[in-house]
Amino acid sequence: MLLEPYHLVAPLLLILMAAGRCLAATGGGGTSDGRQFAYNGFTAANLTLEGAVVKSNGLLMLTNGTIQTKGQAFHPSPLMFRAEANGTGAVRSFSTTFVFAIYGQYADLSSHGMAFFVSASRELLSTASPGQFLGLTDTDGGNPSDHIFAVELDTLFNAEFRDINSNHVGVDVDSLVSLGSADAGYYANDDIGSFQKLSLISRKAMQVWVDYDKRTTEITVTIAPLGVPRPYLTLLQTTIDLSGVMQSTAYVGFSSATGVLTTRHFVLAWSFALDSPAPALNISALPALPPLVSPKSKVLEIVLALASATLVSAIAIGFYVFVRRRLKYSEVHEDWEVPFGPNRFSYKDLFHATEGFSNNNLLDRGGFGSVYKGMLRKPAMEVAVKRMSHDSRQGVREFIAEVVSIGRLRHRNITQLLGYCRRKGELLLVYDYMKNGSLKKYLHSRNSPTLCWSQRYSIIKGVASSLLYLHEEWEQVVIHRDIKANNVLLDSKMNGRLGDFGLARIYDHENTAETTHVAGTMGYLAPELSRKGRPTPFSDV
Repeated sequence: MLLEPYHLVAPLLLILMAAGRCLAATGGGGTSDGRQFAYNGFTAANLTLEGAVVKSNGLLMLTNGTIQTKGQAFHPSPLMFRAEANGTGAVRSFSTTFVFAIYGQYADLSSHGMAFFVSASRELLSTASPGQFLGLTDTDGGNPSDHIFAVELDTLFNAEFRDINSNHVGVDVDSLVSLGSADAGYYANDDIGSFQKLSLISRKAMQVWVDYDKRTTEITVTIAPLGVPRPYLTLLQTTIDLSGVMQSTAYVGFSSATGVLTTRHFVLAWSFALDSPAPALNISALPALPPLVSPKSKVLEIVLALASATLVSAIAIGFYVFVRRRLKYSEVHEDWEVPFGPNRFSYKDLFHATEGFSNNNLLDRGGFGSVYKGMLRKPAMEVAVKRMSHDSRQGVREFIAEVVSIGRLRHRNITQLLGYCRRKGELLLVYDYMKNGSLKKYLHSRNSPTLCWSQRYSIIKGVASSLLYLHEEWEQVVIHRDIKANNVLLDSKMNGRLGDFGLARIYDHENTAETTHVAGTMGYLAPELSRKGRPTPFSDV
């Protein structure tokens, strides 16, 4: 009887060993049969890390915020994904659940996301690219020989991979072009199963469940905020036969990558099982996430500095262009011109009407300036614009007053003076456009058609009629002082019209012209002007 207590030692040891396995499976270790494991925090966890680290509190950090890098964490040994070791057996069902969080520099601005993967080769993943490739591959189209299955938590839109948006969950096979994807979110366990959106870059912990059924070849993915029970309705459900992907053994783990912005990817807990549901995680035992206030990104500071410099440069260039444009179209305005406002054109309108006073629009060039054809936009009409220089302020004032007065002349044989414009040292006069040009062209150009006698008589009669109106019929006397063929313009019907009143003088009928300055074109001056020096209506005739 004294020996009976010793018979209890062996059963007691077996019980203690089983309890140790249970504690290991739920508190940071894995089971010894290679079929399942669970990590509630990763303190002293047996993981293979590539660029990833385990923080002192047990938090697995895949990336630390360095730009253009990747981080990976593997279960240390490959798992048997086929029933037969030679790879001929059926693919086994598997299940996994994990808790993750993605920290960007800002809550609404992230770099690339992360993924859970099953891969036949660790070496292949070691050569994969960061950034948009998430550390899973290095080509846009992928390669069937890679034998990679992944569930991506993607936080950037990439048209090359046909992403649905910048916040989605996708199922990938040998490529980052998802075979199935859905907006990140979950269906609440309420009466209507309402859909609740989730932001993968919200810096909040979320739990993911992934299951593969070998009988139906169906993959389901579910996601929910940490602490919310697993939703009854799955987020993503797709049928994919993994028999062509899974080899006899494969590695499982996580991969993440960063681009030009700093991002940190965290995994708080993870469990996995073959042929059965993954062990439940102990939410109360999970490590704490870092505070929401994170250090400023140097890259973002550089980007913001460059953006600020670009904005300042753009404003400076815009201001320079604005000032230059204002100077380009600047005009001379003085108080005494206010009464003449309705007769004034803007230089900008005349500039555009003549296509910048292009030589292609040049009609004539003489001693007093050049004449250009123009097309006004408002009102839509063809005009002739004469550009002249001016120096004397007092002379310009008198000249403008006379121009405005002449602008009130109305006669069928007088070219209508529509108005004027002043700009720096220039004076511009705007006339009706005469389609057939000046009489000079028909009298002195060999290439122009010859005028018949009836046309000549009609033109002379029209000019005489205009002079009669100027000298006797209008309210004041207007002496043109420069009657010549060049200033007789022909309209579309070959009617003669007197134009170019740049040297005209106006005075009342009871008075005489005050000017004693001889003006006109040599060869066309009346003989009496050289003796008296005072123009009269007869000097025009």
